[in-house]
Amino acid sequence: MPSVVVTGGTAGVGRATALCFARHGYDVAVIARSQKGLSETVKELESIGIRAIGVSADVADTGQMKKAAHEIANTLGAVDVWINAAMCTVIAPFTEMNQSEYQRVTDVTYHGVINGTREALKLMERRRCGHIIQVGSALAYRSIPLQSAYCGAKSAIRGFTDALRSELAHNHSRIRLTMVHLPGVNTPQFDWSRNKLPRATRPVAPVYQPEAVAEAIFKATIKAPRELWVGKATIESIIGNMFFPGWLDKLMAKKAWGGQMQASAHSQAEADNLFSPVEGHHQSRGKFSHEAQNSVIAIDPAFAGKAALAALGILGGLVWWRSKRRQR
Repeated sequence: MPSVVVTGGTAGVGRATALCFARHGYDVAVIARSQKGLSETVKELESIGIRAIGVSADVADTGQMKKAAHEIANTLGAVDVWINAAMCTVIAPFTEMNQSEYQRVTDVTYHGVINGTREALKLMERRRCGHIIQVGSALAYRSIPLQSAYCGAKSAIRGFTDALRSELAHNHSRIRLTMVHLPGVNTPQFDWSRNKLPRATRPVAPVYQPEAVAEAIFKATIKAPRELWVGKATIESIIGNMFFPGWLDKLMAKKAWGGQMQASAHSQAEADNLFSPVEGHHQSRGKFSHEAQNSVIAIDPAFAGKAALAALGILGGLVWWRSKRRQR
């Protein structure tokens, strides 16, 4: 059986992705901090009929990730796909965040991807093949207020991934590298992320179920596109930012600030998972199922770009043909 490693694989998109690959016949290894979350996830994975292993490690810790990769290789053997999905965030204005909070978001969300990618390459370079998937976000292209650390980390992942992709191409490596950019997803992150706002937080609409996003991530392993843009809002945000960044700055200031808040008040005494795992939220879905969509569009921007150029060529040809007819 092929095998997959998923960091942050006990909750949200990570857990949904681990289960998705299991249903497609993959043996699965999940990496996360909570031992309880790992046990529950492995039990659910094994009920599907595949081999599963859970390894407790903080993705921000280089030594722990090295040990985790060694344990996974000894248990499952060769790794075919490695998915970096672990993340954390602090939802607050930049001026209200301290240095340790900013550092932690960067260490987990950005350096965690670097650590995971490093170990994945070590495991894959023996066969000189494999597929690494970075779970990105529309926010890697179009940042929003109140999540400056997270947006910065996702943008950094994109820069790192592009550089590494060029290095792999230079070395004629058959290891594939894909970045999948996600929209707002119905996950438990809004229950346990650190929140310094007066109101409870929520994903920016439109919202999608994590299972739909997980299926898009799985499909990325089939053709291994350079990038995959998931969700209509992701596509619109990325393209819009290419042409109208200033206008989007103003729109985000107006819409995305309140768009990340619920009507209910938030208690600052609630536990968050920034530095320590929080139990009780290790599931794929959050509390926004009433509005979350069960299917999602996903496009390969390289294919879309070629299609757009072809359409422009056809349009130009039609204009030329009509002008010639008028001259007769």
